[in-house]
Amino acid sequence: MSNDLTKARQLLTQVRTLLRQGKVMPAAQSFHEALVLVLKNPLMKAEREEFERMLADAAAYLDNDPELRKVFPLKIDYKPGSERQVLDTVRELVKAVNEAAVNEAQEHIKAMEARKQSELERGQKLLDDKDYDAANGVFRQLVVEFSDDPALKGDIGERFLKAGRYEEAFDYLAQALDQSPESVHLYNRIGMALRKMGKFDVAEKYYFKAAQYTGRDPNLFFNIGRLYVDWRKWDKVAKAASAALQLKPDFDEARKMLEFATRQMGK
Repeated sequence: MSNDLTKARQLLTQVRTLLRQGKVMPAAQSFHEALVLVLKNPLMKAEREEFERMLADAAAYLDNDPELRKVFPLKIDYKPGSERQVLDTVRELVKAVNEAAVNEAQEHIKAMEARKQSELERGQKLLDDKDYDAANGVFRQLVVEFSDDPALKGDIGERFLKAGRYEEAFDYLAQALDQSPESVHLYNRIGMALRKMGKFDVAEKYYFKAAQYTGRDPNLFFNIGRLYVDWRKWDKVAKAASAALQLKPDFDEARKMLEFATRQMGK
């Protein structure tokens, strides 16, 4: 028996097993692929009789599967000599099962997104009520459930940052950055959280990292200047404010920062 026919036998044998496992799409694809292989290979009498039995059995398993019936109402009726007609039916079957799988996946994604938004809103309500431990509990459960979503972690970090909870903000923002190191804005936000925590030297490193990626952002240089104001490094405040003004000459807050730093250095 050729390699094609050996493969066809294996594919037909696994149809029933796949259906028992609830794997309707792989079962339909296995039957389709096996039937194509049988049609394109010449068969001796004994081989033909063997495959006629196997095709009939596999077709019956498909036809009687209740899950498959939900998405494909046409009968899969195999009889010896009807291979090409059945192939057309099975093509429609594979198409219907694929479409059903896509629709199911889309509905699942939609449901998961709705849940995510609902839990974010619940956590935000707890933040607004200053119930920080409870909010953190909601958000931690959420990131466990959506562990591969750095944007979610960044969003939660931003929420804690706005709430003035800088340690929690740093925790979530750092997790997001670990998963998405190309997300430049996270360096800036982490720098802000660290500045508020008084960890000026660590904040400086994150800001410098952000500057490597977005060296022409006046707001970034202004934030660096605010770090140096808190750190009372007036010469560096002046340098950061000047850099912001070079990029945005009408940046009034940066101009005031530069004037303030100049006065401090003149004392």
